[in-house]
Amino acid sequence: MKQIASIQNPYIKSLIVLQEKSKARKESGTFLIEGQREIELALKGNYQLQTILFLPEFIAPHQLTSFSKLNIELIEISKEVYQKLAYRDTTEGILAIAKSKSLQLSDLKLSDHPLLLIAEAPEKPGNIGALLRTADAANLDAVIIANPKSDIYNPNIIRSSVGGLFTNQIATGTTSEIIAFLKSKKIAFYATTLQNANLYYTQDFTPACAIVVGTEATGLSQEWRDEATQNIIIPMQGALDSMNVSVAAAIILFEAKRQRNFK
Repeated sequence: MKQIASIQNPYIKSLIVLQEKSKARKESGTFLIEGQREIELALKGNYQLQTILFLPEFIAPHQLTSFSKLNIELIEISKEVYQKLAYRDTTEGILAIAKSKSLQLSDLKLSDHPLLLIAEAPEKPGNIGALLRTADAANLDAVIIANPKSDIYNPNIIRSSVGGLFTNQIATGTTSEIIAFLKSKKIAFYATTLQNANLYYTQDFTPACAIVVGTEATGLSQEWRDEATQNIIIPMQGALDSMNVSVAAAIILFEAKRQRNFK
């Protein structure tokens, strides 16, 4: 079994760049996954793993037999190397190099009456991770990111999604591309906005539909508001006029699930 002890090793240096640079992830078509649970979810989500790096103080070689059977390369690394590559404070002693998936709208596999979440230009990895967790909890057909500003394989998104990155179908595209896609599939879409909006719980979310959310700072672009099947609003009862985007998404998505469960 291969062993690497030095952070000066060229391969380890390339992994450090992969962890830190979106450009490196896009060019190589690979990214790092940290943690046993996340790696297991990635496998269940049909992500292809190339390599497992492990710290023998925490993971014994015999615990990695299942990876060997899948022809995944195993590399034993030193604590110094692990600490350089690990992104989280907690230590589990295992990392994986995985191949990125296609994020094309055309690759999405939808049910007959899909329920989708669309987020326009989310910037904060923590919010994206929370949206992915919400989508997993609601068992959505897919999450679509419009005009993405963050690399979906950013380690902060992987961490904050707690593996939700691997349990959801994900696609990206421009606002115009996504609107065209929704119309071609006859999927109604509801834009969360303050302007010209109806109360969210008055809408019928049982047919094929998508909930569209924007950033807390600027909301949704005019294109979404103009093209939406209906603009919707969550009535606020305090002094503030907005809430965290993942909270807002969860409220509306679970109303949709409630309607569908009792149809």
